[in-house]
Amino acid sequence: MEQGEISVLIGRFLVEVMVVSAPVLLTAIVVGLIIAIFQATTSIQEQTLTFAPKLVAIFIVILVAGGWMLSRMKEFTLMVFSSLAK
Repeated sequence: MEQGEISVLIGRFLVEVMVVSAPVLLTAIVVGLIIAIFQATTSIQEQTLTFAPKLVAIFIVILVAGGWMLSRMKEFTLMVFSSLAK
């Protein structure tokens, strides 16, 4: 494997990491923002209040999108191993 191929592979890896982790990260950001707005409007400053809703939301997203995430990672892994075999 040449240096150029490795650079392309690393670039594709970084894109795959961003695509696969995007649903979980976006969910955590949106739920955190909603909880922060709720805390600001009600003056409740409990730090543990943000943890449980984020955990539940992330769990639901993984249940819903987990199959897609797993198949995407599997396809990328198979592509990497096939390119190593060449």
